[in-house]
Amino acid sequence: MSHHDDPATERAGDPAAYGSDRVSDPFLEHRNLLFTVAYEMLSSAADAEDVVQETWLRWAQVDQAGVRDARAYLVRIVTRQALNRIRTLQRRRETYVGPWLPEPLLTAPDVAEDVELADSVSTAMLMVLETLSPTERAVFLLREVFGFEYAEIAAAVDKSPAAVRQVASRAGRAVRAQRPEPVPTGETEQVLQRFLEATSSGDLRPLMDLMAPDVVMFSDGGGLKQAALRPIHGPDKVVRWMIGVFSRFPGELTYDLVTLNGQPALRLFGDGVLDVVATLRVEGGLVTALYLVRNPEKLSRAEGEAAPLSR
Repeated sequence: MSHHDDPATERAGDPAAYGSDRVSDPFLEHRNLLFTVAYEMLSSAADAEDVVQETWLRWAQVDQAGVRDARAYLVRIVTRQALNRIRTLQRRRETYVGPWLPEPLLTAPDVAEDVELADSVSTAMLMVLETLSPTERAVFLLREVFGFEYAEIAAAVDKSPAAVRQVASRAGRAVRAQRPEPVPTGETEQVLQRFLEATSSGDLRPLMDLMAPDVVMFSDGGGLKQAALRPIHGPDKVVRWMIGVFSRFPGELTYDLVTLNGQPALRLFGDGVLDVVATLRVEGGLVTALYLVRNPEKLSRAEGEAAPLSR
């Protein structure tokens, strides 16, 4: 049975799924936080669920009466499990066909109200985090997103607090150099609406006018669906590639707007089957990056129930 079929991973937050009906169980209380940490570390919901399950198994073996700060202790376990998992994922990505993109997550609209959380799980930010080393990523997230103290982070990554400060400083500089400014939800929605109108009009000029001169498009088919094997640069090439793919779209093309990874996003369906998830990076009212996920193995969490995220 794969982890996709495992009822323990399907019923997120359900006490019965973890063999406990105690509402006061610290694991259940912090489960959404643990999933969020694992997902931001791994950019994969399926792997994050596996890590949370492993964390629960370890927590069940702990003398919990001796744990002073259950939240910090559980985050320490989930961070270590995620760091172990990253090595496997890195090997898997070495043979991945074409650009690799994070697994899209359907998120509740109220996630966007927590600007820092929404920004940290956005596709654009997850792509920035991919440029960090695993330890840098863990330290940056635990400090900047989840607000842990240096001593708590040190225990999670097996380094001294002084070393963690250095890593945090280095990671912070790297992220600041690359991260986009957070864009109000309404502005992204507006750009997406204009994008849709321009696409359906058949007139290429309005579509190209929406894109920054240095726009880049990443398409992730995982070797299972048609996608560009390298990033595509420039409005003209991006638009022509999209028109070429959508003209060969399977069946009747329909779409809807949803909140994915804390941001407004577009889902495209062919004959009612989800085929593409599109998210944008918007800066100065223009699209600077387009992220298209077509790999069917990554689309299951873009449907169904919203992912339980928290800080």
